[in-house]
Formats: sequence, structure tokens, C-alpha cells
Amino acid sequence: MQITTLTDDISLKRPLEGGNEQQLAVVREVLANVKTQGDAAVRAYSEKWDGVMLNDFRVSQQEIDEAVANFDKTLLADLIEAADNIRLYHKEQRRTGYKLPLENDSYLAQRIIPLEAVGLYVPGGSAAYPSSVLMNVIPAQVAGVKRIVLTSPASKDGKLPDAVLVAASILGISEMYKIGGAQAIAALAYGTETIASVDKITGPGNIYVALAKREVFGEVAIDMIAGPSEIAILADETAYADEIAADLLSQAEHDVLACAILITICESLAEKVAEEVERQLALLPRESIARQAIERFGHIYIAETIEQAIAAVNSLAPEHLEIMTANAEEDAQKVTHAGAIFIGRYSSEPVGDYFAGTNHVLPTNSTARFASGLNVDDFIKRTSVVYYSEKTWAQNAPKIARLARLEGLEGHARAVEARGWKKGEV
Repeated sequence: MQITTLTDDISLKRPLEGGNEQQLAVVREVLANVKTQGDAAVRAYSEKWDGVMLNDFRVSQQEIDEAVANFDKTLLADLIEAADNIRLYHKEQRRTGYKLPLENDSYLAQRIIPLEAVGLYVPGGSAAYPSSVLMNVIPAQVAGVKRIVLTSPASKDGKLPDAVLVAASILGISEMYKIGGAQAIAALAYGTETIASVDKITGPGNIYVALAKREVFGEVAIDMIAGPSEIAILADETAYADEIAADLLSQAEHDVLACAILITICESLAEKVAEEVERQLALLPRESIARQAIERFGHIYIAETIEQAIAAVNSLAPEHLEIMTANAEEDAQKVTHAGAIFIGRYSSEPVGDYFAGTNHVLPTNSTARFASGLNVDDFIKRTSVVYYSEKTWAQNAPKIARLARLEGLEGHARAVEARGWKKGEV
């Protein structure tokens, strides 16, 4: 990994991976065809890109039961415990709405209403991601969503991975479809003969999935446009080089476009981490992917002070931030821009990916400056409620009418006056 002395004019932000015109054209064609041709288009694209011909997209109960029966019992217990942790954490996010009493029996209120139907996309292909099932489904369930639909690309045998089916079974999800890519996003957004449309789509995917989500936004809601994974580590002389290297590689192995950055005030630690990354890369099963990521977006920065290092972290606004310093909890309080923060030696990023309970669907590409990780609020609507009694209306109608006329909206003024105030009825 390259080592650079950090200066205030260095930008740690990487270029946005927004896809190219050719990819966008493909996505738009898929969306248009699925919208007009429904199941036939979904079936054709699944055969073309996933290499599987499916007469029936929906996962059968038999497939779910077989996956559960064949699944390792220790892993099953691990998934159940992880699901319990995630549910416990997300229950604290529930809102109840409120009612604000006014004079004369009037009131204002906010109602919290869960979305009726959401579609959750789980990446597939060469790997299985049961953790994505837990992280997307549980906040929706806690919010009270009635219909939760899961889609994921089928493998060559026309099935979803057992781990994905088992995770869904643990949560009681039975409506699942063996489709992926832009065609899955189109089916969820527009509906087909088999799949009823949803109100919101969440979950990460490849560039075609990301572009499709961006294109259907407005027809449905989406959670975010997530880019390749990122990790930043803030460390001082108290940290261990081998542990930092392992954590950097935990994200680099995700994708050739993944980002792994160390910011430290200790030059000797920087040099040791660079050596450790190279040593551990040679032992990593996904070395090819991780090496490309490290070469493209892997870097070590040496800061003069911890304050300069923290300022750099806030400028980067990383998806994941680990803090391994002597005063880690105190330093964490100074961080204002990060998708998730992991404090101390024993809180490595995978703890949050799988088990602790926090959500691993997080903002990338510096969008942590204004965005949050997936949470219960993503699956609710907030509806405002107004009730004015006759007396409250009478007290305020002249004020409302004057404000409407200030903006040149006579119709608004007349609408409030039509109740009788100008007629002297009150």
C-alpha cells in the first residue's frame, strides 16, 4: 500500500462509480421490456444473464423446507442469534407518532404508518448473503410492513442458496423469487403477471441493480444507491499492524472497486501495516479481487496530529470507520461523518456485518455526510394531521388569509374565508 503524508489539501474522496452510458442504456431497455412484457421479459433476461431458464420464479415451500433440513445446525443457531441481536437493536428505533393539543379542543398530530409492501434485493451469483436477508427484512418487520418480498438471482441449478432460504425462513418470509439484476428491480417496481409491485425497494447489488434502482425512483421509493464497500481506520501507536491489515482486507475482498484506507499518526505503524497487507494478501483466498482493490483504492496516510486525522475522516465520510486509538471513545465523539463506527480493538467491522445487531446496509461514496444506514424509518411514512375547531379557525382565519394574499394566492385566502368569517357568522 502506498504511504503518503497527509496534508490539508489532500482529498480522500474517490470518484463516484456511476456507471457508463452503455450500462445505462442496457438498464433502460430492461426496464422498458419488463414493464410492457412482464414475466416473459424477466424469463428471457434471467436465461440471458444468469444462465437459467425458469418456468416458475417463485421459491416453493418445498425448496425452503429442504434447505432448512439440510442446513448445519450450528450455523442455524448462529443465524437465529444474529437475527435476535438485529431485532433487539432495531426495536429501539420504532416511532409512535404524537398528538399536540391546542386550545379550544383543536390539535395537531403525526401518524406513523408502515409501508404496505417492500421488495428486498439480496445479491447472489457466486456467493450467498444470508446476512443481507436479516439486515433488510428485520427493520421492515419491526416497522410493521405487511408484505415483504425477497428477490435474488438463481444459481445455475435454478435455486437460491440454502443459506438465503434458511435466513428467510427464520424470519417467516415465504414470498421469494429467483430473479436478479435489473429485471428483478423492474419486476418489483412495475409488477408482472407473477409478481405484484411494491412501494419501496431496498438492498445492494451490482452496477446494473444500482442503475435500475436509480431509474425507477419516483415510481417506487428506494433506500440508497450503494457503491462498492469502504473501510477507513483511524489508528495510533497503540494499534496492532496485523489486525489493521486484516480489517483492511476484509473489505478489499468484497470488490475490485472496494476502498481501504488507514489514517494514522504513527509512521512506524504505517510501514508495518503496509508490510502486513502484502503478507496477508498472499494468503487470502480472494487475493485477486483484494489485490486489485488495494492497488486502486488502498492507501495509508500519515497525519501530524489526531485532530488532523479526524478532520480527514470527516472529509472522507466513510461507510465503515474503525477507531483504534488510546482514547478511542473520546475520538469517536469527534467524528460527524461515517456510516458506522467501530470503537476499539475488539469491534472489527465484521462484528457489525454479521452479529452485533447494527445494520450493515450503509451509505457509501461520502454520502454519510447526509445519509444514514438502513433502519426502521426507511419502512414507514409520517403523515401529518390537523384538526381545527370552529373557534380556533375563527381566531386564525384572518392571519391565514393575509399570508395567502402575501404570496398572491387569492384562492387560498378565499378557501379559508369561505367558512363564514367574512360573513360575520362567527
